[in-house]
Amino acid sequence: MRALDTLARLCALLAGSLLTAITVMTCASVLGRNLFGATLAGDFELTGVATGLAIALFMPWCQLRRGNIIVDFFTSRARPGTIALLDRLGALLVATVMALLAWRTLLGGLNAWGNHSGSMLMGFPDWVVYAGMVPPLMLTALIAFYQALTPLAGEAP
Repeated sequence: MRALDTLARLCALLAGSLLTAITVMTCASVLGRNLFGATLAGDFELTGVATGLAIALFMPWCQLRRGNIIVDFFTSRARPGTIALLDRLGALLVATVMALLAWRTLLGGLNAWGNHSGSMLMGFPDWVVYAGMVPPLMLTALIAFYQALTPLAGEAP
């Protein structure tokens, strides 16, 4: 689990750095537009690309910290063992969905590579974003699968 923790932290740090760079770029573009009448061409394209990648990069950290929304309305009176079982089933479901997303993202990236598709203004290659999203999605699936198989501290195995 230590390796998964380290990789999830690295992904979150990369996502935070990416969002910081987007923020700086957006501020520079807005200031340039308002003060000098010049803007950064394609800034909105880069913002969309980087934001999508950042979301994928934050997912492993969120899953590792069990930061997803849990609706416990129906289980508030359930026994701890039942809740633990449902949490494990939920983690298994997340692992399955993330593995499917990683697989389909990989196929989408291969398709974008083959079609040489890119953004409208800058021609930024779409496959780069897909390629950047696949590893964190796979990591999220691995973390969730590990959580589905491993009891929480204090939980009966």
